[in-house]
Amino acid sequence: MYVGFAHRSKEVLEVIDVVVGGVGMIPFTKPGRSESYEIMGAKAVRNALTDAGIDYSSVQQAYAGYVYGDSTAGQVALYGVGMTGIPIVNVNNNCSTGSSALYLARQAVASGAVECALAVGFEQMRPGALGTHWDDRTSPLGSFSDAMDSIQGLTPEAPIAAQLFGGGGQAYIDEYDMDPSVFARISVKARTHAANNPYSVFRDPVSLDDVLNSPQIWGPLTRLQCCPPTCGAAAAIVMSRAFAEKHGIDASIVIRAQAMTTDDPSTYESGDMRKVVGYNMTQAAARRVYEDSGVDPLDIPVVELHDCFTTNELLTYEALGLTPEGTAEKFIMDGDNTYGGRVVTNPSGGLLSKGHPLGATGLAQCTELVWQLRGQAAARQVDGAKVALQHNLGLGGACVVTMYEHVGARR
Repeated sequence: MYVGFAHRSKEVLEVIDVVVGGVGMIPFTKPGRSESYEIMGAKAVRNALTDAGIDYSSVQQAYAGYVYGDSTAGQVALYGVGMTGIPIVNVNNNCSTGSSALYLARQAVASGAVECALAVGFEQMRPGALGTHWDDRTSPLGSFSDAMDSIQGLTPEAPIAAQLFGGGGQAYIDEYDMDPSVFARISVKARTHAANNPYSVFRDPVSLDDVLNSPQIWGPLTRLQCCPPTCGAAAAIVMSRAFAEKHGIDASIVIRAQAMTTDDPSTYESGDMRKVVGYNMTQAAARRVYEDSGVDPLDIPVVELHDCFTTNELLTYEALGLTPEGTAEKFIMDGDNTYGGRVVTNPSGGLLSKGHPLGATGLAQCTELVWQLRGQAAARQVDGAKVALQHNLGLGGACVVTMYEHVGARR
């Protein structure tokens, strides 16, 4: 049974399958080289509409995700596609914004509230480390910084995000006595995958020495182990199976299960930097998805996960259950995280190489996995993939894990 809510009519109790009928994105770029956010967002939406083979007039609700922008920026982007009077909801959940928009769109269809909904994410970023724009009020990440300070202290000259996720990696090193260079291998893998992705910002290969010798950022992290600020946009159109069949739309890709979690008290109280940066959120969301879908994590051939830093990719392997706790080093060294191994992680190149336009990231992950399940990923194709897993994390916090399944041949 696919994820959905029981929709009760007067006569029948129906479970509504949620189909991903169309996806689209644009090539990601460095800050200063992109078009304006509303142009990028509109282009991604048009690509998704073309992919689905429908007009914007068929969309009944829209959810627009972005982090750095003023209120109702989603309307500006979507008005460039059409002004149909539909509800447009703006979404901001830090780095999990794109998948949060997808979560809401999926929920609207699964509940029976609408038959067709759109999720779009876009970001027009500035160069440099992430920062906040409001210094006259409480920071949403203040409690996270306080927890980090109590565990490892604060380094004023280092980016906060690098300290947080670097601290999570250092906690892993301390527990398992792992060589920090193992993290750097993830960057090498990311660039290797991105070389086959025309949408990626960084496509040139790097060696292990290149990664290790790049400037030190904090702890085990060097510059090439940190995702770059990026501009871009991506979109997905979800619909009921009945809507897809009525309009002759490919209904082969469904959202089989999806879960969204937020922090529990252990984030602040555990004294463990891994939990401060969302390990427990990821683990809880993944467990719900596996339970709802009936899919074992060891049977998943392809995953797009939130590799904002190499340290987080390694932690996420274990939080998602792709490898048992304490075995991520062997998992990497054996090549089980790439082609020819057990599961291909981030075939797109991930945030590290494809780029991380915060509002667009979750929907870019969705787009990549839909292409993978359709067999449209060209040189990145994971052979025989019938299920795929997505993980998108935002500190502050929220985590969305989504299971996709190919349920039939394309028409």
